[in-house]
Amino acid sequence: MFPEITTAPLLLALWAAIGYLLGSIPFGMVLTRAMKLGDLRSIGSGNIGATNVLRTGNKAAAAGTLILDGGKGAVAVLLARWLGAEDAAQLAGFTAFLGHCYPVWLGFRGGKGVATFLGLVLALSWPVGLLSCATWLAAAALSRISSVGALVAALMSTAWMLLLREYEFTGLTLALTVLIFWRHRSNLERLREGTEPKIGKKG
Repeated sequence: MFPEITTAPLLLALWAAIGYLLGSIPFGMVLTRAMKLGDLRSIGSGNIGATNVLRTGNKAAAAGTLILDGGKGAVAVLLARWLGAEDAAQLAGFTAFLGHCYPVWLGFRGGKGVATFLGLVLALSWPVGLLSCATWLAAAALSRISSVGALVAALMSTAWMLLLREYEFTGLTLALTVLIFWRHRSNLERLREGTEPKIGKKG
């Protein structure tokens, strides 16, 4: 379920910090401010991710946020794998996810981590990443609800890992799935009540 620990503890701590700092860059807020779209924290759900950026009505800003938030998760994994080892790569990916969800720059009030999750899964195993992205697209298209796509994609990521025999990544994907469900607890409540907004609804 987890890779063999081969990296020295101090180096692992360094990669954890690097991953967190990469993940904590709030690209949604950076782009909306640069494009003069208003204060993202006062729009829609107040979330800093691509789904809420889309509520500004600017699709380019939302696409940019999606790509950059996914990219920071992928960069954390690939950089640590290139300069370190697989244990460092998984740890950096995990802390990048934490950095997005709990960024120090925003009082630890960040996004829900879906794009960062998909980006780091793509970097860990691109076939599983593509399957997870396809799962998100299919579930979101069928339901027209972003959170449904996120939750289904997270649930299926470990199944895809097992199906493709990427066993050393399953511990990480399981942990991230639990965190994604925790970050989406308000969405789950709205889904039960039938009040969860559709994709593209402006704030």
